[in-house]
Amino acid sequence: MSITQERTEELVKEFGRVDNDTGSPEVQIAILTERVRNLTDHMLTHKKDLHSRRGLIAMVGQRRRLLDYLKRKNNDRYQAILKALELRR
Repeated sequence: MSITQERTEELVKEFGRVDNDTGSPEVQIAILTERVRNLTDHMLTHKKDLHSRRGLIAMVGQRRRLLDYLKRKNNDRYQAILKALELRR
């Protein structure tokens, strides 16, 4: 369900502005998207796992708030991250 440290580093290098940029909204959105996709696969198998479902809903909400923030601050970066992560909006 969780992502590996190597995958996190790949996402930071791909979406970060500098090498160790873990705080930018793009990196946080990319990491949350990866975690949401992994947890969604888990939920398809374990339909009654309500504890994980609650965590999934919380992650989706956090990602939504970060996307809204990015849209307010810089619409070009917002459009780029949507396209790169293949998120629909």
